[in-house]
Amino acid sequence: MNPYPFAQHVLYLVISLAVTLGVGRTLFKHGAAFLADTFVGKEKLAEAVNQLLLVGFYLINCGWVVLSMKSSATPASLEDVIENLSTKVGAVLVVLGVMHFFNLYVFNRMRRRAVADRQPPPVMPTEWLGAKKVA
Repeated sequence: MNPYPFAQHVLYLVISLAVTLGVGRTLFKHGAAFLADTFVGKEKLAEAVNQLLLVGFYLINCGWVVLSMKSSATPASLEDVIENLSTKVGAVLVVLGVMHFFNLYVFNRMRRRAVADRQPPPVMPTEWLGAKKVA
């Protein structure tokens, strides 16, 4: 019996899920500052949104990890296991990177809108400057 496929699956799950959990924890910790600035005076809402974003992040990435477990090539040696793992873990890292930048984009859009909403409305000028004649 070939032990390599089982070892490959176990290693893939351990590495991919550990990286996913680490990135999710980092996004949760540091994303809280963006959300606190976005939801000024609504700390419970900021915390709830941060939790929901974390759950969504985990669902998408863990789902991707599980769906991409199947391998087209059965490993026959340790070298095959390493090659297959590098391809699979690399794909997971790319998905995590895309999700990270998507989260940053969403946080930035939310924050920019919140900051704009907090700005005072524009006021009419008290004086008008006449146009200067150009010689």
